[in-house]
Amino acid sequence: MLGSILLQRYSVFGCQVVDFCIRRSVHRQSSMCMLWKGQQCIRYTSHRGYYRWNPRYLCVSSTQNPNLQCSRPFTRLGNTDHRRCYLSHPKHALSTIARDHQKNCCQILPSQSSNHSFRFYGKALATEEYPTVTATGIRHVLRKHNIPFSTGYTCFVAESPFVTKRKKTAAAKKDFSLFINMTTGYFTCLESGVTGGWNSLQDYLEVVPAKGRAKSTKAKTVANQENGGEPFSTIASLNNVKTQSQIVDDTWNHATPIKETDKAVLNTILSKLGAEHLSHDSLDKLNVRVDVEKGSLVFPWFHHHDNRICGMKVVQGRTTGKEIEYRESSVPKSGYYNLFGCQLGTADTDEVILTASELDVVALRQGLRNSKRNTMLLALPKGTASLPQEILPFLEKYRKVILWFGNDMRSWEASKQFSRKLNTKRCYFIRPKEEHPRPLDFLLLGSSMGQVVSEAQPVNHKSIVSFRELREDVQRELSQAEQVAGVKWKRFPQLNKLLKGFRRGELTVFTGPTGSGKTTFISEYSLDSCMQGVNTLWGSFEIQNVRLLKMMLSQFSQVKLEANLENFDEWADRFEALPLYFMTFYGQQTLKNVTETMQHAAYVYDIEHVIVDNLQFMMGTETSIGVDRFRQQDAIIATFRKFASANNCHVTLVIHPRKEEDTNVLQMASVFGSAKAVQEADNVLILQDKRLSTQQGKKFLQIVKNRFDGELGVMPLNFNKDTLCMSTPKTPRRKKVDVEKQPTESSPSEDNIDLPLVQD
Repeated sequence: MLGSILLQRYSVFGCQVVDFCIRRSVHRQSSMCMLWKGQQCIRYTSHRGYYRWNPRYLCVSSTQNPNLQCSRPFTRLGNTDHRRCYLSHPKHALSTIARDHQKNCCQILPSQSSNHSFRFYGKALATEEYPTVTATGIRHVLRKHNIPFSTGYTCFVAESPFVTKRKKTAAAKKDFSLFINMTTGYFTCLESGVTGGWNSLQDYLEVVPAKGRAKSTKAKTVANQENGGEPFSTIASLNNVKTQSQIVDDTWNHATPIKETDKAVLNTILSKLGAEHLSHDSLDKLNVRVDVEKGSLVFPWFHHHDNRICGMKVVQGRTTGKEIEYRESSVPKSGYYNLFGCQLGTADTDEVILTASELDVVALRQGLRNSKRNTMLLALPKGTASLPQEILPFLEKYRKVILWFGNDMRSWEASKQFSRKLNTKRCYFIRPKEEHPRPLDFLLLGSSMGQVVSEAQPVNHKSIVSFRELREDVQRELSQAEQVAGVKWKRFPQLNKLLKGFRRGELTVFTGPTGSGKTTFISEYSLDSCMQGVNTLWGSFEIQNVRLLKMMLSQFSQVKLEANLENFDEWADRFEALPLYFMTFYGQQTLKNVTETMQHAAYVYDIEHVIVDNLQFMMGTETSIGVDRFRQQDAIIATFRKFASANNCHVTLVIHPRKEEDTNVLQMASVFGSAKAVQEADNVLILQDKRLSTQQGKKFLQIVKNRFDGELGVMPLNFNKDTLCMSTPKTPRRKKVDVEKQPTESSPSEDNIDLPLVQD
């Protein structure tokens, strides 16, 4: 029975589960308590879940109690708890579980013991390595369960087992509603709204008989999203969205329709956004509203079936000099993603233009109003920062996808990155020429938008190209030299003069003496670019994520938080908004686990910068016993080099140096291993610490290799113990000036002398 498989699963939020122990007694009535070491847990949250054990599925209801004895959990990037446990229970009944909120433990009354191996799925930052998902494996499972499907551009489109009623017509068979991502296995049923991970769908198909799959809507809560740890839920009513649905309604009702807004107020808001040339009629047709109090525009996100509002994006502009700074926020703040503009589409269109801003959609609609093209106009929810896999099913039906983001280097990189995720066979882009800015700016030029769209070029090209095909790319490299150089560091201006900027697709090798502050520097180094919108993935094998986050939060705030705890929530909220992700690996890990995690993150989160600290923790594992260490390191370096090039992602690899005398200055040859590490690297950075050899020595960063333009040199570092920053400039020292030599009319008192600042 399906109902007997469902049970309440207890998860702990607000703390990091480091380890746990169980006191267990089988022969007498006593309590068993699961104790968590580390931070104190804040609260309990119940979810739906299920138990699976070999050789069959055990029916467990909410009134039955498993007596658990679990092994230590493993770690990975995801937040799904996957533990090997043993179940003690009588043959036909289990005890009752009681939760004790005050003691933060689960009290269980044991009964007769009978051990069976099973798996428990819960929410925690601990699990085994990612299961390998392949397109061949997905096809095999679908065929095994006799589910008809077809192959799309990014997903398998299959008949949904979650649909309660299905019309038995030829048209209905073609209109499948279950979309399964070919790369990650993440699935979405557009008709019923069920979403989840591949393992969840696979287990559901095995647990629930084919005849009973569509009979109960409770099936939506059976499985657990493998990568996110969330149960099945509808797209329009995710758990977090349900709690904020009233906020969505209140925000929307509080906003004023375009026709009811004072024209002077609306023009002022549009002027701050650099969109004063957009017509009020175009905004009104797209259901845009105005938040008069905040001076912002509200762009609605509609459900793809019944056109009800599920969320919205609020955009506010501020002019700083000649540039316009956009402040964007989404409602609800729960990771819900949608596409702006979908409410005006037609069912027969097979062409879509994707933009990075909602204002660009309005500009396109205004510029193409006289065009006969049947084209859908959509804005991506996160702009050029990321393309969430959750929205890929909504783009599956389009045969032609045109990307028009702008003519800057960041937009061009995003176009190439997103086209790989969308399938390059159907993707076209507007060439990033000077005369082809983003649609909002192009509207001011007075040129024909229809002609530009018709001249969109395919992403795919031949394996061999000539200079004629790459001529414009070379010209852009020359004309946009500053943008080609990459993202500039704001905390390390001297580094901009040497490396010129942060660039995607490169491999950086970073080394330095033990205890010199490599992790501290690389933390602030990566935080600088992350604060400018670079999606960053951290893999720290030396220190745990809690300590790393504590250090990064101090560097981010540049405040000694231990003495200013009242400001913690304010800084934590700002820090949480950064596109920053962490692997949960700690200690020695295999190269396979790390690279699979990086591939997953690069696809799902569009990671642009990966930091691996450090390489030595991937050497000496059980799989590498008997392998020469230098040869093993060469293989690791080659893997990271290939990953950086294939995914257009910058990889920063921390490597310990050879053991040398403290008085020696580290050189390129000091990097541990063979010469392959520095040969493959685009940049080689060495953190020199002269304090180890002289009492008054200082730290400085030395650039010994720079493949981009060959500039080499050193950058002094000053460590601030309170904020853990190395970018903090040294405080100027005040020097007293001789009063007698000052040409003043009268002899002023010493207290009134203006002392100049003298730099060391």
